[in-house]
Amino acid sequence: MPTTTTNDTDDDIDASSPGWDAISARLGQLYPGQEPKHFGTLISRMPGGPDPLDGISAWRRMDPVPHWHFVTYGFSELYAKESGDPAVSGYGFELTFRLAIAPGSAAEATDADAEPPTWALSFLQNLARYVFQSGNVFRDGDWMTANGPIALAQATQICSMGFVTDPELAEPLATPNGSVAFLQVVGLTLDEECAAKQWRTRNLLDVLAPHMPLWVTDLGRASLLANPAVKQQVDEGARRDGSSSGYLFTDVLGLKQTKRLLRKPLTQVTLGARQVEELVALLPLRLPFGRTLRVAGHEWQLLLEPAGADGQNAVEWPGEGEGAVVLRLTDATVQQFAQTVQPREGSYVLPLLPEVKWLVQKTTITDSTGKVVEVIG
Repeated sequence: MPTTTTNDTDDDIDASSPGWDAISARLGQLYPGQEPKHFGTLISRMPGGPDPLDGISAWRRMDPVPHWHFVTYGFSELYAKESGDPAVSGYGFELTFRLAIAPGSAAEATDADAEPPTWALSFLQNLARYVFQSGNVFRDGDWMTANGPIALAQATQICSMGFVTDPELAEPLATPNGSVAFLQVVGLTLDEECAAKQWRTRNLLDVLAPHMPLWVTDLGRASLLANPAVKQQVDEGARRDGSSSGYLFTDVLGLKQTKRLLRKPLTQVTLGARQVEELVALLPLRLPFGRTLRVAGHEWQLLLEPAGADGQNAVEWPGEGEGAVVLRLTDATVQQFAQTVQPREGSYVLPLLPEVKWLVQKTTITDSTGKVVEVIG
């Protein structure tokens, strides 16, 4: 949990903070006359503090559903201009997060002293740690798994995230340090995450929007794909448009080639059962649409491509220390893969691609203590 302190004023903020002031002014227009609950770090990141963000503010809203509206301070340049791009401030965005207030809670009443849940502060700081440590930034239409509930120690199906431009802060903010977009984090269930990968995250969120106003995250909700009308829209969209997810990472990926007398070499691909589930779903939504799919492991990469102009399956091994192993597959082979290879421990060979053997291993999922919570395959 981040080390924070609640402030009702900005007295502790650097007097020369044009980026900070611009963000506060923008939110002041959205919430005229309301003082947010502000949580600032006791020791900021620059002097070596543990929290990447300098602050997080939360506004309490009663419409269209009661919720807290969190806004971060720290992905953009709040004080002096330091980055080389004058048009963009820092990473070019701040995160927002709208969290539903539980019915009947003190925060749902008109008590102005009600406090937002502190786990949401830790959640946003953890997302900031990911960005600051990896250099990877979030964009409208991205998705990310949380590898468990986004609120630890709470019973919730929300275990993933989508990212979308905040609907009430859609216009990028012009600050003296450059432009800042407001990117909202939206909590998703695991099957909604799968749907985002199999289609497009932004399209999925647009379909979900009528059922989650302002994309407010409600920890108590079930998957919206349980609604047959929503599920039909999503399935039809994926079949029509294909998937925008061209990258799949796995902890289990092995590639081995064995030479055979008077026959093509045998390529052996080893995958975990969990990734086979994703691969079976994604391949038919990528290759038949003319799009590649890259499967990356710790040591190997497998690039799955549509068959070339000759319409033939092909296996291409790179030279020593070069690139990825390439499999070029016809549409018929893709369909056969989806029908044949199962997320279950075993060995599988496609009649249309006999020179490749697929070995599937069980996937063991553990919690933060190392306890096994699920075995797939």
